[in-house]
Amino acid sequence: MRIANHRWKNVLLALLVTFTACSSPDQPTSAPVQDPSTGEVYTPRRVVVSDSLIRGRLLDRNDSVLVDTRLQYLLKLPRRALDTLALGELLGWDSTTVRRRIQEALPYKDAYGVAVQLRLTKKEAERIRRDSSATVPQLTLTERYQRTYTTPAGAPVLGYRSAEAQAFLRQARRYRRGRFYRLRNGGVEAYYNGLLTGHHGYLHPLLDKKGQPHGTWAKDTVFQQGQDLHLTIDAKLQAYAEKLLGNRRGYLVALDPRTGEILAYVSAPVYPAATITAPDQAAARAELLEHEDLPLLNRPAMLANPPGSVFKLVNAAIALQMNAITPGSAFRCDQTLVSCVHHHKPATSLTKGLKYSCNPYFYQVMQSLIDCVPDSLAQDTVGARHANLAQWRRYARSFGLDSVLGVDMPREAPGFLPTPAYYDKARRTRGWTYRSIYSLSIGQGEINLTGLQMANMAAIIANRGWYYPPHLVRGIGENGPLHRFTRKRHTLIDSAHFAALVPGMVAVMQRGGTADASSLADVGITVAGKTGTVENDEGDDHAAFVGFAPADNPKIAVAVYLENAGFGATAAAPCAVMVMEKHLRGYIAPKRKRWEKRIQHRAKQGY
Repeated sequence: MRIANHRWKNVLLALLVTFTACSSPDQPTSAPVQDPSTGEVYTPRRVVVSDSLIRGRLLDRNDSVLVDTRLQYLLKLPRRALDTLALGELLGWDSTTVRRRIQEALPYKDAYGVAVQLRLTKKEAERIRRDSSATVPQLTLTERYQRTYTTPAGAPVLGYRSAEAQAFLRQARRYRRGRFYRLRNGGVEAYYNGLLTGHHGYLHPLLDKKGQPHGTWAKDTVFQQGQDLHLTIDAKLQAYAEKLLGNRRGYLVALDPRTGEILAYVSAPVYPAATITAPDQAAARAELLEHEDLPLLNRPAMLANPPGSVFKLVNAAIALQMNAITPGSAFRCDQTLVSCVHHHKPATSLTKGLKYSCNPYFYQVMQSLIDCVPDSLAQDTVGARHANLAQWRRYARSFGLDSVLGVDMPREAPGFLPTPAYYDKARRTRGWTYRSIYSLSIGQGEINLTGLQMANMAAIIANRGWYYPPHLVRGIGENGPLHRFTRKRHTLIDSAHFAALVPGMVAVMQRGGTADASSLADVGITVAGKTGTVENDEGDDHAAFVGFAPADNPKIAVAVYLENAGFGATAAAPCAVMVMEKHLRGYIAPKRKRWEKRIQHRAKQGY
């Protein structure tokens, strides 16, 4: 009899588990079921544990609250003509502020007869409650809890809740005609939505006619409150970096190479973090959507570009690993091979080749790699080139290139590295030669990297060959980051070959190097860096820079990319070293204050 009852209960549980999804709290999940052996009728129920869910906060690495759920006061204005002077007196605003706030809340310029809502402070809301009926009638004040941003910085990192961004999503579909998906970036709010929201607890009792429980028909679930997320971002450093890029087009990514924690993440042009969800920022959202520079595009994660000369670091490391060169290899600056914009002394070693960023030098470095014909393929030079390019790509992919790094942010692009088959198809022959692919040697042509990949590349060199995947959350509640961010990854390059790159990167920042004007030697910081100027057929060249500091004990790695900004040495490098100095010292030396002010002014003007 016991065996029969046990089997019957197993069958009952299997049947009832299918009824959970659509059931309402404290309601039967299906019709009562009768026990065929005893005639007893059991009613399965699903009971919600009575606890209220509170969405977790976002805090920076120093535990400053960046995003929280707080009470907001919204003032709904009537559709008819409004006495703006009286409204201004009521709220304590001048007439200019009233008109500006109303204009910002309109979905399009000069909209008429559209009801809008304005965000108020608690003090302003109290004035409305006290005096609005007599001064300005037909005003409606409502209160609701909504995500509140305590800082304007970090918009692409913080992101937004989809439920609070419906007005933006509707605008995006209309303005971008279905292509708005490129502009959607829910950031950390979307990526960790489940952990931030938490979940209710549910009990699953089997009840008899008297309401008495007789076991359970499904496993009970535990109530889980929304978790706080402790970000890797330094809010002050983030705000400072955004001032350096401002309305330019480009990105800056700074991370701690020892942990993979992202310290600053800037996608420019920048915009206030609350713009996407604020009920009174419809006009600002429309401007962002229509802007030709696409400020809503998450550039560091989604935009892959040719990296330019900074990629010479990867090519040099691979060439060393494949024994195509040695640290003492010398090559002549032969401009019949490729032009060299730097006037410099002979590059008699890898260190000097990096210091001067000599294009012919690295043309020949890559040529030594691709055109190397081993004895086993002495009669098949085409096969040798294919094999060497495939091996080059295999080593380059171990840097996390041509694949997503797995950052905790929606929609990361993988970038691109060409394969032998790609060139077979593009050149319409297997017999292509090095001369037709030499642009790879200087980071041009078909190579595409994201900003995250470029910053991670600098971190790999800083660590002499290993890295932790870049990430934005260092702690979930009382726990650490997601497990995958704690697993160290190694490249296929020996650490000795990365060590051979560092003297050249240090020399870049010293007298005679391509970025000697950006040295921090005056404050005792040795920077290792590499400049890049990316050729652009459609306008001015792009400026790039990667580096880390201090060179002997790296604590920060930075990648900067500025579109149409010209030389990496004059445009990108200054931004990178200032972020390094700000992070390592907390302030900028007086010597560079004038320089800093000029950069911030240009950033504000967008050039």
